[in-house]
Amino acid sequence: MTPPPPPPPGPDPGADPDPCPGSLVVLFGATAGALGRDLGSDETDLILLVWQVVEPRSRQVGTLHKSLVRAEVAALSTQCREASGLSADSLARAEPLDKVLQQFSQLVNGDVALLGGGPYVLCTDGQQLLRQVLHPEASRKNLVLPDTFFSFYDLRREFHMQHPSTCPARDLTVATMAQDLGLETDATEDDFGVWEVKTMVAVILHLLKESSSQLFSKPEVIKQKYETGPCSKADVVDSETVVRARGLPWQSSDQDVARFFRGLNVARGGVALCLNAQGRRNGEALIRFVDSEQRDLALQRHKHHMGVRYIEVYKATGEEFVKIAGGTSLEVARFLSREDQVILRLRGLPFSAGPMDVLGFLGPECPVTGGAEGLLFVRHPDGRPTGDAFALFACEELAQAALRRHKGMLGKRYIEIFRSTAAEVQQVLNRYASGPLLPTLTAPLLPIPFPMAPGTGRDCVRLRGLPYTATIEDILSFLGEAAADIRPHGVHMVLNQQGRPSGDAFIQMTSAERALTAAQRCHKKVMKERYVEVVPCSTEEMSRVLMGGTLGRSGMSPPPCKLPCLSPPTYATFQATPTLIPTETAALYPSSALLPAARVPAAPTPVAYYPGPATQLYLNYTAYYPSLMPVGDPPRTVLQAPKEWVCL
Repeated sequence: MTPPPPPPPGPDPGADPDPCPGSLVVLFGATAGALGRDLGSDETDLILLVWQVVEPRSRQVGTLHKSLVRAEVAALSTQCREASGLSADSLARAEPLDKVLQQFSQLVNGDVALLGGGPYVLCTDGQQLLRQVLHPEASRKNLVLPDTFFSFYDLRREFHMQHPSTCPARDLTVATMAQDLGLETDATEDDFGVWEVKTMVAVILHLLKESSSQLFSKPEVIKQKYETGPCSKADVVDSETVVRARGLPWQSSDQDVARFFRGLNVARGGVALCLNAQGRRNGEALIRFVDSEQRDLALQRHKHHMGVRYIEVYKATGEEFVKIAGGTSLEVARFLSREDQVILRLRGLPFSAGPMDVLGFLGPECPVTGGAEGLLFVRHPDGRPTGDAFALFACEELAQAALRRHKGMLGKRYIEIFRSTAAEVQQVLNRYASGPLLPTLTAPLLPIPFPMAPGTGRDCVRLRGLPYTATIEDILSFLGEAAADIRPHGVHMVLNQQGRPSGDAFIQMTSAERALTAAQRCHKKVMKERYVEVVPCSTEEMSRVLMGGTLGRSGMSPPPCKLPCLSPPTYATFQATPTLIPTETAALYPSSALLPAARVPAAPTPVAYYPGPATQLYLNYTAYYPSLMPVGDPPRTVLQAPKEWVCL
């Protein structure tokens, strides 16, 4: 009997594993602006792509290709013009980005087929080219990138993995990597981008000789879609992964914010739109990224544009993110536990409206996910409805259909419908779940140890357009010699509803003549790259703004007062008035508890009031900052004016 043939030999267990399962496309690019580690930080268009295919198994390389890209703004920076030798005329004759990307795909597929390779992965020098240039520009121009542009190898990171004793990966360059490996490069090559690609290919081929199982095994991934999700108050968020974006259009959604940061990996549920004291969006958002490297790249998008608006990007903390996006309600957690849902907010519902009323208002053409279980009604702590609700929809098409019901009628009321986010749901629920505004009525209102000095005529100046980072010291330096004419405790900075500088400030001068002179000298001077308007105003106008009113070009508006039968307090010199209690607080107590035993006469000296330490007030977030305080004066205090008053 003939013995069976021996089985075919299996893989040699001692052989080196395949370091790279597919072909590599070495890619280099440049923009019309900054180069190197600042590539993409100035929001300029891509003007050059250079690439070459490498087949790791056979160590073969394909043809080197170079293509110019037509930029919408053909102006080149001095750095780019000197390094590339390109001109605006040569770029004007180039193809647009979408055509270049089509040529790129065709040529790469042809080269990979000639070399006998498989699916290819891009390989770049650092993260900037794809994350900071190509993806943001494609988003601005509404281009759809092929899937191959959503994963890549970072040559710096791959090199540092094999040679950890060198400098950090972010500090490596193509030249330093070649030098560390002892590679000889063609110093005569002066074609911009060609030398970089040839040297990167030489570095890759040298690394492939080391046959490491970790080499080119885990590509970088760029998320194609932002994922929504809840956040808990118990979550711990790394402060090195969070930024604050300011200046967003009020109608922006979390998807719009994620689109602004296209190319960077935002964490799941990592966009938290901030609300003001009235529960409306204030143009700010906190964004959480998957790691600190993504956060650092996000900071480079400071003053990049969303439409026609530039967006400011600053560092933020994990505590700030959790405060905005976190929640503790199990009902909210269950509501937000459904994944891949579009959230809409309904505002202005009748207090008697129930789930069936809302479902009937939306109609069968835009069904809510789960029916009544996909609705979340916002209520006061005592169970009274607020007129707000949130609804879940399974897809963008159903949400769009529901948005077309915006300002439709339910009963006798029109209903507003907006896009919403998980963070907004948490903020709204947290706001209404808070306790009473005044936990105690026994805390006295204490006078500030010094009065606000009254003035005559237009003896104040108003500063408009201050940088948000401006301090009192910056203002004094900005005024220069005029700072000597400021009254003691005469610098007043106005805060917005989040307690942050609003860009406005008032200065009390020693006389109307000094105020006019300061305005003439300093009007439209520059402070930290922003010009500041300096205009004279009166003490009465200043006082009304500090107490919550407005002062615009059309005139002066008093602070808000919802009760027309009650007279607002006198604002001109912050005169002492009878006990003042916010309207919302008065509604929580019987009228007998609010009536004083006797009227308190006005004090002869004008005195400003601020709440005692035991009193908790939700205020209008305007503030009084004393300055130029001589030795021996009392410590600095802050006066925050309540938004609404009931005068007793």
